[in-house]
Amino acid sequence: MVPEKLQEIARQVYEDNSQAQETVRTLLTWFGAKRRRFVVDTIRKALTEVNLATEPDFTNVYIDAEVRFVPAQKPNEAEAKAITEDAISATYLPDATAEVTTAEFVYGAIEDPTFRIGQLASANSTPIVVNPNLPLLEATTLMMMRDFSQLPVMQSEREVKGVISWESIGRRISLKRPCERVRDCMETTVPEVTAESSLFSAIDLIVKHGYVLVRQQDQKISGIVTTSDLSLQFRQLTEPFLLVGEIENYVRRLIDGKFTTEQLASVRDPKDERVINSVVDLTFGEYLRLLEKPEHWNNLNISIDRATFIKHLDIIRELRNDVMHFDPDPFAEEDIQMLRLFINFMRILDPKKV
Repeated sequence: MVPEKLQEIARQVYEDNSQAQETVRTLLTWFGAKRRRFVVDTIRKALTEVNLATEPDFTNVYIDAEVRFVPAQKPNEAEAKAITEDAISATYLPDATAEVTTAEFVYGAIEDPTFRIGQLASANSTPIVVNPNLPLLEATTLMMMRDFSQLPVMQSEREVKGVISWESIGRRISLKRPCERVRDCMETTVPEVTAESSLFSAIDLIVKHGYVLVRQQDQKISGIVTTSDLSLQFRQLTEPFLLVGEIENYVRRLIDGKFTTEQLASVRDPKDERVINSVVDLTFGEYLRLLEKPEHWNNLNISIDRATFIKHLDIIRELRNDVMHFDPDPFAEEDIQMLRLFINFMRILDPKKV
């Protein structure tokens, strides 16, 4: 089903011959999603139905970046059908005279699996810049007020003259050289990367210089990524991972020693041949199935409502699935808070708490 807003945009593009653009985050809300991982295929199908595409591709950019809705490029249907039929006949049909059936392949993966530096928030936040003729005192006052370590020196949104930093100022002063204006103290060799650069390929450059400027395809400088931004990004990626790991350990402690191996194995899928010897052999979904049964719940001997606990544990399971798929879209703050609060709750229930 195509959301009404997307239908309106299609009419705008094709009937009014005008441009339309929205942020990726807004596009996701039309499909009831906060992050891209589960709805990529759904969005692609909806775009196909109204013959639209996004530029750049909505899967490859920062979640708050804007994408343009443009007419999709239609493939030559006759050629596509001929290629499909030939491929199916050659691969699947032993008898060339047999009836050809069209296979419908399912898609949904992120088109570009590489984490691009352009997906960071700081790479999409237009940097504050200074003019090379600005008095140094004004520049340093601005740096102190904003807690900046460096400022790009630019006279237009595309031309970088240099970068002024506490390091470049200190070096100039230590050599007893004039440093009255920004141009006197700036570094003219400036590290840059394109927005399409792999984040991990840029790490060494960021660590070496303390920052890099990010340049978009239209050659505009769209942001500056610093070592502080790297620290924040890796915290966003690792904090949910560590939180769900701690929650899972608390759940294991809660049920440890309360069930027989037969009871633990009873929640395993009958088609699954895994050997269940202890709680560590269970999946998160199996914890849920184990505790959903009233007769099992009674083994815990705790005074909390089973239905409420199971409901929240299932929410944690869904968040855990997102974490384990390493989705680059940042978790919503309310989801992180949910994980933190659930950890606090599990600490209260911890049967081995000293």
